[in-house]
Amino acid sequence: MNEPSPWWSPHIHADRRGFLRQRAAIAAALRGWFAARDFIEADTAVLQVSPGNEAHISAFSAELLGPDGETSRLFLHASPEFACKKLLAAGETRLFTLGHVFRNGERGPLHHPEFTMLEWYRAGESYETAMADCAALLAAAAEAADCAEFHWKSSVCDPRLQPRRLSVDDAFRQFAGFSIGETLWPSGEGNKDLLAPHASRMGLRLAHDDTWSDLFSKILSAFVEPNLGCGRPTLLVDYPACEAALARRKPDDPRFAERFELYACGVELANGFGELTDANEQRRRFRAEEDERARVYATRYPLDEDFLAALAFMPEATGVALGFDRLVMLCAGAQRIDQVVWTPVAAQGAAP
Repeated sequence: MNEPSPWWSPHIHADRRGFLRQRAAIAAALRGWFAARDFIEADTAVLQVSPGNEAHISAFSAELLGPDGETSRLFLHASPEFACKKLLAAGETRLFTLGHVFRNGERGPLHHPEFTMLEWYRAGESYETAMADCAALLAAAAEAADCAEFHWKSSVCDPRLQPRRLSVDDAFRQFAGFSIGETLWPSGEGNKDLLAPHASRMGLRLAHDDTWSDLFSKILSAFVEPNLGCGRPTLLVDYPACEAALARRKPDDPRFAERFELYACGVELANGFGELTDANEQRRRFRAEEDERARVYATRYPLDEDFLAALAFMPEATGVALGFDRLVMLCAGAQRIDQVVWTPVAAQGAAP
């Protein structure tokens, strides 16, 4: 017989209850923030024909049994993004979701296989507005939790201060000592031969099959991210286009895209886009992501043809996905994501 999961033990729950009460207060405050701005809360389906098409996000699959006994494969969504964009195509203009999403193979102090994502979308509103939303939501969450400062490891951040804005290129110049833009082709694709010498100089271990994207991620996580959101939040803006699969390109420099990430204490909290609405370009990017998944993991996920069709009707929009559990952790002073999840997934499931 398997040992029961210990989170429900009264003494363990007593240690976690303060975090969970703060979680509830933050959720209520953020729902109130959106309601005051005429957003509607959407409750999107978890089961989808595609979990998303980002090469390094692994999904949970499910078998759908039809009334005739035939089966088909569905997935637990990794994000409600496709569903929300279909709702924008249907005519919604301001919507948000606060719900569970699922990512396989991810577990650690900041990762949980089932976690809560706050996503919101504005039709016809700018990339700048989405970044302003992030600053306002950080302050609202901190106020709800009566939190003056975020602490994580050795970093401190005041969530009420306006975020510092830093381009990815400037961040690499400042913290890695070179321009990432100088390693990009004019098309926005990365040139590995120009990036590899920098990675080697910085002492990173390189694999023979590392791509430009692999090297970019290694440098970002080792040298750039730990310096972001220290003292005040940071908005890391204008990602290379090849690192922004669902974002539109910047009109003044198409090597980069309208993608940003929000950081506090070196912790990534949110990922935002000026949304791509060109179905042909989106299909090309999805296929490239799935080719990379096949190369690395020897598997592919289907494309959501319904989503690609909806892009023809979708207005220009901005969208943001924020890791709600991580925000609660920083507000409440928790050290592990399990401490702020009401019913954590058992670390080891039942034996088959």
